Amino acid sequence: MALKRIHSGGEFEGKIGYCRAVVAGGFVHVAGTVGQGDDVVGQCASALEIIKGALIEAGTSIENAVRVNYYLPDAAEFEPCWPLLRDAFGANPPAATMIECGLIDPKYRIEIEVTALAGERASGPRDHWTSPR
Repeated sequence: MALKRIHSGGEFEGKIGYCRAVVAGGFVHVAGTVGQGDDVVGQCASALEIIKGALIEAGTSIENAVRVNYYLPDAAEFEPCWPLLRDAFGANPPAATMIECGLIDPKYRIEIEVTALAGERASGPRDHWTSPR
């Protein structure tokens, strides 16, 4: 199986030398993704939309997520994101880990990394994406 690389045009992709997602071995590996916004909830929502877009481009959907890692510089900011995360993953919650750590820039409050099964994507209300480019 050939690798498929997905680029979203994000600021750091070119600077650092990586792509938003890679389809390989039956999985889609989405890189750690930060979002735009003034607070952790806004950034979480933005990051989830970028991730959903990468998964759609890879031919799958967030409903096929099997693993998610959350990185936050302040663990106390995680709980306000829970409703968004519950809504994003719906009835198909993945295995998850939250890690408190520094991020690439202090303005970022959350980074989200997802692994999903490759293949047919589910359709539904969460299957809409508008490119952030």
